[in-house]
Amino acid sequence: MSALNKKIKLTLGGFPHKAHILTNDDTLPIVLFIHGGPGVPNRHGIITAHRDLTDSFTLVCYDQRGTGGSYFGAKAEDLTPERLTEDAAELVEWLCKRFNKDKIFVFGGSWGSELASYLACKHPEHIAAYLGIGQMVDGVKNEEISYAFALEQAKKAGDTKSVKILEEIGEPINGVYKGGFDGLMAQRKIMTKYGGYSPNTKKRNLMYTFIKPMLLSGEYSIPDFIGAALGYKFSLKVMWPLIAKTDLAKECPKFETPYFIFDGRLDNNTPAALVEEYFAKIEAPRKELVWFENSGHNPMGDEPELFKKLMREKFCQIAADLKAKGIRI
Repeated sequence: MSALNKKIKLTLGGFPHKAHILTNDDTLPIVLFIHGGPGVPNRHGIITAHRDLTDSFTLVCYDQRGTGGSYFGAKAEDLTPERLTEDAAELVEWLCKRFNKDKIFVFGGSWGSELASYLACKHPEHIAAYLGIGQMVDGVKNEEISYAFALEQAKKAGDTKSVKILEEIGEPINGVYKGGFDGLMAQRKIMTKYGGYSPNTKKRNLMYTFIKPMLLSGEYSIPDFIGAALGYKFSLKVMWPLIAKTDLAKECPKFETPYFIFDGRLDNNTPAALVEEYFAKIEAPRKELVWFENSGHNPMGDEPELFKKLMREKFCQIAADLKAKGIRI
C-alpha cells in the first residue's frame, strides 16, 4: 500500500501516450477517466478539482492519441473510434497488470462516453462498471436538437447577430455543419452562451470552461499544452464526420457489465432528450440512469459533491461485491 502521483508515457497501439496516475493507496479500485472532445484532455479537471476521490479510488487520466501529451506524431488515418477503442483496451490491460487487478472502472464524458461505451461493450472482461456523463447517443439527432436549441434561444433573446450566424451555417446535414470545424465551433459557442453546456453563468463561455482551467492547473507541460491547443482542432476535424455517424442503440445494445449514466437534465450539447430512450433499450446486468436536475453537459462540474457522493456509493458497492467473489479490484 503506497501513495502514487506520477505522470508517465506508455505505448498503446504502437504510439506513445501521456497519462497521470494519482492515489493515496495503490490498492484502491482504479477509475480510468476517458476524456471528451475528441481532443479535449481532462487531466487538469480530474487531478485538481476532484483529487478528493483518492480517498476511495486510484485515479487514472490519459490524453488520447492526437491531443495533449499524446499529440506529436499522431497520424490522421489513425484517429478513428476503432483505433482509440483499442488504445483504451490496451491501457486497461496495462493497468490491470501494473496494479494486480482483474477489473477496473471506466468513466467517459461527452465523446468519451461514446469511446468508453465501445470499450465496455467490446472489451468487457476487465471492466467492473461503466459510468457516463454528457452521454452520446445518436450523432445526427444530437446535432439537430443542439442546433435547434441554439437558434431558438438566440431568437428569444433578440440576438440577431447569433441568429444570422446560425442561419448562415444552416441546419447540420448528417450531423455535419457547413464549414466543418468552423461551423461546429460557431454553433457550440452560441449554444454554450445560452446555457446549453451549463446553467452556471461563469461556464457559458469557452475561455472559462476550457482554456483558463487548463492554463491555471499546472497539470500540463508546455509541449502538452501545445499538443492540446493543436490537437483539439486536429482531432475534431478528422473525427467529427465519423462521430456524426454514431448510433449507440445499434452499435452497443448490450453490455456484460453494470452501466450507469449520470446525466444533466439541462444538457443541450449532447442533448438529454436522447438519453432516456437509449437507456431503455440497452441490456446490462445492472443499469441506472440518474438525472442531475441542475446540471448541463458536465454534472461532475455543475453538481460536484452530489456527483462524487453517488459515484462513490455505486462503485464502492460494486467493488465490495466483486471482492466478495474473489475478484481483484
